[in-house]
Amino acid sequence: MKLIYQNMLGFLLIIVTTISIIGYSEIGYARNQAYMQNYQRMESYANSLGELAETDGKNGTALLNDNFLNQLEFVLRGDDVHLRIFDDKNTQIYPRVNAKVQLSDKIFSTLQNGQEIRIQNNHTENSPIGSTKDAYTGVLVPWMNGKNLVGIAWISSRVKHVERPIYMAKRNLLRALLITVAVGLILSFIISYYSTKRIKRLSRATQKVASGNFNVQIAHKDSDEIDQLAENFNKMVKALKQSNEEVKAQEKRRDQFMADAAHEMRTPLTTINGILEGLQYDAIPEESKPKSIDLMQRETKRLIRLVNENLDYEKIRNNQIMLIKTDFDAMPILHDLKSQLKQNAQKAKDEISVAGPEKLPIYADRDRFTQVMVNLVQNAIQFTHDGHIQISGKRLEHASEISVKDDGIGMSKDQTKFIFERFFKADPSRARMGTGESGLGLAIVSSLIKQHGGKVKVASAPGKGSTFTVIFYDKGYEQFISKDE
Repeated sequence: MKLIYQNMLGFLLIIVTTISIIGYSEIGYARNQAYMQNYQRMESYANSLGELAETDGKNGTALLNDNFLNQLEFVLRGDDVHLRIFDDKNTQIYPRVNAKVQLSDKIFSTLQNGQEIRIQNNHTENSPIGSTKDAYTGVLVPWMNGKNLVGIAWISSRVKHVERPIYMAKRNLLRALLITVAVGLILSFIISYYSTKRIKRLSRATQKVASGNFNVQIAHKDSDEIDQLAENFNKMVKALKQSNEEVKAQEKRRDQFMADAAHEMRTPLTTINGILEGLQYDAIPEESKPKSIDLMQRETKRLIRLVNENLDYEKIRNNQIMLIKTDFDAMPILHDLKSQLKQNAQKAKDEISVAGPEKLPIYADRDRFTQVMVNLVQNAIQFTHDGHIQISGKRLEHASEISVKDDGIGMSKDQTKFIFERFFKADPSRARMGTGESGLGLAIVSSLIKQHGGKVKVASAPGKGSTFTVIFYDKGYEQFISKDE
């Protein structure tokens, strides 16, 4: 069933249920009031006759003039009231009939005790005087002289006359119900149509998003839950759009990486193949063979480095490495790093310096710490020419901070957003042999720092160089975050 029909049915059920409950209560109240007023009216007639009977009483027996009673009966019948009178012997004395008419023993005994009896419907209750053609309601009122019964008056009227107002109330209720249902149908259709219209709009927007359109936004007023749903939908679409853009950028960088990797691999493979062919056909002079073999070794190492960097990154990213964290002094490692990379720096006419305290305690995996620092310094060398690279360290509260600052080409804000993404290269044209072939160096740094529970950040501006800062926290103070962040 469609939502609009479900809503309409719900509205109608509420309306019908409400009207039925109110109508049932009102009809019950009207019935009680009608019978109560009738009882009071009958009792008033009976009490008035009782006073007359007591006034005219003779020898303790009710005595009323037949002519008076006939006139009274005529008047009462005009008011739809019927009268019967019984004496103290339980014999009907008015109207006079040939057959002996008596009240039941139980009812007569109750009346003898001076208790009044009300009969709502003598067809559904045990009739005190036998069967009647029409259903009657009325009262049996005992006339007492002290504690002695002198007579009984049964004054009644037809049930259908008493319930006439109830029939009218039922008819009016039915009319009201029909009118209310008709109006409710119209109103529920309008309300349901308005609600389902907004839901359909959300559905159409969802279909557009499913088809790949992430530029969908739904206008809303923040007035109800559907508007809140629309707002959350807009936020979701924005997030999906951003994620889609990031995925596309990642794919673009991956494609670029594959192209760069193929190029980087093709060059050394071509060199190695050429030298091997030259050796095979003895085309290389004897005095040039040592240089050729040395070139093959360098190119082979370059290929191995490219493959290892990719394998290493995947292991790090998937938490497939085991960190053996210990406390050690980082300053000797930083000085050794300066010496190890001095040759690469000289090729770019760069100068490396180390600054920091005498001792800089670090809690980390020693080998992975060295790998992080090597990648950061190599990255600085790659994008700095005829400049200065400074490695500095200092202590923080419960942590050690190490910065690698260069005065190279720098990066824009857009570049710094993706600098730690795999395959990203700030300036592929500046990549040099031996450093930065894969575009994975900084991605490896970021993953390793996160696994250590540390932090890494970059500050850079075009033409003003870059500063990479890593923080290693002391044992028990690590700030672990998701690898996906």
